[in-house]
Order: sequence, then C-alpha cells, then structure tokens
Amino acid sequence: MTIRINSTIASLVPLAALVVLLDRPATAQDGAPSRPNIVLFLADDMAWDDSGAYGHPTIKTPNIDALAREGLRFDRAFLTCSSCSPSRSSLITGRYPHATGAEELHWPLPADQVTFVERLKESGYYTAAAGKWHLGDAVKGRFDEIREADPRGFQLPSGDDAEGEPRRSGTLGFDAAGAVQAGCDQWVPVLRDRPRDRPFFLWLAALDPHRDYREGTIPEPHSPEAMVVPPYLPDTPEVRRDLALYCDEISRLDHHVGQVLDELDRQGVADETLVLFLSDNGRPFPRCKTTVYDSGIRTPLIARWPGRIAPGGESGALLSAVDLAPTLLSIAGLEAGPTFQGRDASALFDDPSASIREFAFAEHNWHDYAARKRAVRSDRYKYIRNDDATMPLTPPADAVRSPTFAELKRLRDEGGLGPDQDACFALPRPAEELYDLDADPHELTNLADDPRHAEVLDAMQAALDSWSAETVDAPPVALSGDEFDRESGKPFPNRRRPRLPRPDLTGSAGR
Repeated sequence: MTIRINSTIASLVPLAALVVLLDRPATAQDGAPSRPNIVLFLADDMAWDDSGAYGHPTIKTPNIDALAREGLRFDRAFLTCSSCSPSRSSLITGRYPHATGAEELHWPLPADQVTFVERLKESGYYTAAAGKWHLGDAVKGRFDEIREADPRGFQLPSGDDAEGEPRRSGTLGFDAAGAVQAGCDQWVPVLRDRPRDRPFFLWLAALDPHRDYREGTIPEPHSPEAMVVPPYLPDTPEVRRDLALYCDEISRLDHHVGQVLDELDRQGVADETLVLFLSDNGRPFPRCKTTVYDSGIRTPLIARWPGRIAPGGESGALLSAVDLAPTLLSIAGLEAGPTFQGRDASALFDDPSASIREFAFAEHNWHDYAARKRAVRSDRYKYIRNDDATMPLTPPADAVRSPTFAELKRLRDEGGLGPDQDACFALPRPAEELYDLDADPHELTNLADDPRHAEVLDAMQAALDSWSAETVDAPPVALSGDEFDRESGKPFPNRRRPRLPRPDLTGSAGR
C-alpha cells in the first residue's frame, strides 16, 4: 500500500514516531529484558463452565471465547477454596488459605504475608488493582495504585444491611452505571493512566456475577428456557430465571473484558501482554459456592500471550490456584522463594500436555456458617473429608435468600425433591466422600463405602494426610459459629467471630 503525504505532515512524522515509542514499554528488541505485561481478570462467583469457551451452549461471552481461541484453555484448574476473600488471599500469596491467616470470609490478609505483587513491584513492574478488593488494608501498599470498587455494588453476605433490600439495581445497556455496578468502571482508565516506561501488572477484579440480581443488566437478556439446569437443582421456572439473571451478569463482565482487550490493542501492547482470566469460586447457587465439589472449586482459566502461547490450545494438566503466583514470578524472571506453596506451571505455555502436579487440594472454612471440609482431587477421583457431619451443606447466606433455595425448600416441604437434590438438607452428612469424576462429573454417587474402590480411597486419604502435615493444617480450637439462619439467610443479632490463635506456619511446605 502506497501512502502519499505532503511536506507539512512529513515534518511531523519524526515527532509522531517518538510519541509511539514513548507510548509502549521496552521489548527484547529494544535491548531490554523480555518481561511481559500481565493483566489478570478475576470474576466474582463464576462457574468454570459458564462461558462458550467451556461449552455452555447459550451464554453470550464473545470476548472470553475469543481469549480461548487466541490462547490456551486449561480444563483442570482448581481453586484452593470456594469462598471469596480466602480464595483471593490464596491466589495472591500462592499459599493455601489456612496458611495465610485469612482462611475465613472477610478476614483481612495479614501484613506478614508475602504476595507475588510486591515481588513484581520490587523488580520494576507498575502494579495496580481496580475493582473488587476484599483483601483488607494491610497489603494495599503492595500495589502502586488501587482503585477499589464501591462494595455497595452488591449486597454483602455479612453486614448491617444483610436483612434489607439489596442495593444493586439493574441498568439497561452497558452504560456507566452498569460499569460501576459490575466493579469494572476503572479497568480501562487504570490501563490508560499507567506509566509507559516499565512493564505493568493489573489485577482487574469484577463484582459480577455475584448476587443479588436484577432485570435489565444487559440489552439482550438470556432466556430462562435456554438455561442449563444441573441435576442437583430443581428444573422449575424460578430456578431457570435465577440462572438467566446470573448469566446476564457474566455477559456484562464479558463486555468489560472486551473493553480492556480493545485498549491493549489500541496501545499496541497486546502481543507483549499475558492476559489471564479466572474466577474466585463457583456460581452462587446451592451445592456450588462454598463446597469443595467441582461446582465450587473448579475455575475457568484462560491464558493469552501472543508472544509465546500458540492460539487454540487446550491443557488437561491438573493445576492449583497456588501455582499462579510462582508461575507469574517465573515469567517475570524471578524466583518464587520459600513462602510460596505452589509450583511453576509456565512450562504449560510451551507444552500444554506437560504435567505439573498429581493432586490439587482444597479446603472450606467459615463462610456465613460453621464449616470445615478438606478435599484432594486427582485427574479422575475426588476425596472429601467432612470434619463435622452434623452440619448440613448450607450455601452462602445470599444464596439461602435466593429464588433457587426457596424452590428447594418448597419442594422439600412438598416431598417433591429429586434423589440428587436434597444435599443442602440431608443429615447426617457422610464423614467421607469419594467420587469417580470420569463416570460421575456432578459428584452424586459416593463411593467411599464401596469395597471395589478401597484401594483408591486409601491412596486419596494418604495424599490428604500428607498435605495436611506438610502445610500445618491443624484443626482449630473451635469452629466459628453460624452468623445467619440456615433456613432464611437472615443474620443473627450481635454476631461476632473471635480471632482464634493460629499455629506457627513459618517454613510450612506445600504441594
């Protein structure tokens, strides 16, 4: 293509070239170390398979789907817990929740915890966070800048307003009000305002698709009739409508992901940027969030890095959320150090068929209700240990207040629940659970007492025991008690959780 310019414009070309050079970070071709920019998208309560990229047949997620086509989709990535703030603390420290001192919901991350963000910052990265925070004040200084979303973007499951009307309201279209409600209004501005003379790391955390839900979130809402209802939920119009509103928020989140991707293109840095997309836990529905089933701890994980990752890849390697921190440090040319309990998984960027670990481990502690569960997941099997079988599998308080849970209670009282739909009420719970995920992906048939699986059970028990010893996972003096009614989701008056002494975790290892 031939371009003709007059002499006046030609005189401005050197200046324009200088502006372009200043607008992009140095690359290996400039003689500087080749360290990628990093953009991490973190959804709030999004199930691993609720996008087109992971096979959902009707949800509208064109930007997430494009990320998967242009990058690498991980099919067996697991979080260390299915609870908002403990999961985030685990991601940012590369440690299991019980090893962070922030294992219960809303507990802030202690100042003595080392994060991968401060390591990036110390090495020259500009580090910024925008959107949902939920990590407490002590570690805010690890970032150069934080633009925190208004927590009133959703009704917190704990707090003075938990009984009242949710403060979230719908918005028609992808407008400014919707961006604020989604927690994404500062995503593009923080990318535009970054310094241009060094690599950057952005932690972009949404409030979507956290409850509560309202009509009008997106211009073209999902049809309840097109929803996929898992077998552990009743297939009723109310449940389908609840799922459709949840999917609407995922589409709104997807829109804001696309805006950031467009801005990376506009700045000319997309090829030099590793983009990651994942969630903090499963969907906020019964038998999902706050469980250690795959519906709670399995996460979408997509990585796009045109400078290194081949497009359209898929990896079946088992991954844990604690692997994220050492992996990001590795691609930045940094050693993880002894505090990080995960493994460097960067080899998967070059060879998606590589193996990183044999087991992924997960835990659940207090989240609105007393609880303590531990789990180990292999490629095929899941073993769960329930410390107190007298407690039902109650979902988070906001899910207890949901239309879906209301339907479960109605059908329970009418004797109309299906055989796989009573998990939230059944007592006593089994002390141990074992599932064959190949044959039973929804984890509905407990094989723990099946003698044909005794050898598998022994191996999984041994793996969990070994991990517990290595990571100093000692039972607490006492479990934090319920702060909400398990039937209504309403808070108890004067609820307070004491901070109990934690064990000395210095030097605790990981797997």
